[in-house]
Amino acid sequence: MVVVPPPVREAVAEHARQELPNESCGLLVVRNGVAERYEPGHNAAASPYRFELEVDPELWFLEDDGYELAVVHSHVSAPPRPSRTDVENVGLWQGRAYVIYSVAGDELAGWTIEDGEITPLALG
Repeated sequence: MVVVPPPVREAVAEHARQELPNESCGLLVVRNGVAERYEPGHNAAASPYRFELEVDPELWFLEDDGYELAVVHSHVSAPPRPSRTDVENVGLWQGRAYVIYSVAGDELAGWTIEDGEITPLALG
């Protein structure tokens, strides 16, 4: 389970709305199962159907300080469930927290994707 407090959830939602008509993407910075903050990224794909996450390289070093990183991206009009494109392009995030925000439904959902299998991840 990953707890996403209301201010962090709102930061994800606000970034997603700002990036329309394209998908947004970024990272949740998690410690002890609680998302402490959202770090907005840049969608290098500039697409409403897929994302290529670009973030400040310094963020990757947070894992050395005991944080976990969870990728977040938005779906413009689709539900917050991994698409075929998400599964095919999971890459570095395989087996890790994979969070999707649906702009249309104002819904946030968590998943893990491993070897093509999608498993729900509880968000609190």
